[in-house]
Amino acid sequence: MRAVVQRVSEARVVVDSESVGEIGPGLCVLLGVAREDDAAAAERLAGRVARLRIFENDQGKFDRSVLDMSGAVLVVSNFTLIADTARGNRPSFSDAAEPVQAELLYESFCTSLRELGVRVETGAFGARMRVELVNDGPVTVVLEA
Repeated sequence: MRAVVQRVSEARVVVDSESVGEIGPGLCVLLGVAREDDAAAAERLAGRVARLRIFENDQGKFDRSVLDMSGAVLVVSNFTLIADTARGNRPSFSDAAEPVQAELLYESFCTSLRELGVRVETGAFGARMRVELVNDGPVTVVLEA
């Protein structure tokens, strides 16, 4: 399981010209699920995202998490994060989870974040989405479970 975590001042997901998920200050998480992932990996990664200290304290140091600042998380499914580009110019997605498994683990990840006290908004799993965000910093971190 791989997450690209971006600190944002705002973010939203649009599907067919309609906003389906929107947050103010917080994190935008692009989430890729691999074949070997399981519920334990989803829970572990959710905990890492919730506690990731990439928000500044009063001294300007990265010392606060999305939990500390009562921010929100916008989670967007993104199987292309599991791409293998080791050979050739065309990415292989053979390591990505099948859609049924991926959606279950995506939902498990979101549930785990909510159970930790994070407000979660989502995109539309499997849909063609337009992700709009204002990366604050910019701050972008890649996490793996």
